[in-house]
Amino acid sequence: MHKSEGFTLIELMITVAIVGILASIAYPSYIDYITKSGRSEGVAAVMKVANLQEQYYLDNRVYATDMSKLGLANPFVTEHGHYSIASAGTSDFTITATAKGSQASRDSTCATITMTSVGVKGPSAECWK
Repeated sequence: MHKSEGFTLIELMITVAIVGILASIAYPSYIDYITKSGRSEGVAAVMKVANLQEQYYLDNRVYATDMSKLGLANPFVTEHGHYSIASAGTSDFTITATAKGSQASRDSTCATITMTSVGVKGPSAECWK
């Protein structure tokens, strides 16, 4: 009697099918996670620039007209390059974070994130979560 060792083709196909099903469930969740993490980088940068604008206002009684007056590059690009941040104003300001590269193609909902000097956040509450 000959004892066979190893896997049969059916066992291998079942394993491949199970891995495929798990991957089809996990991949969209992973992409959603990556999109939200990139978005959080944009939100953090907008908050940083808003804080710098308020500090500038305390010192000069006007908001900075460009990012270089805040000590940042004009335009300011986030650490991982997901967003480009622009801000301008004198009596008030609007900060705009614009998605770049792969973040722009993944995140059409929040392609631009904005905040004004009175705290109005846009384009939706979903972008600020």
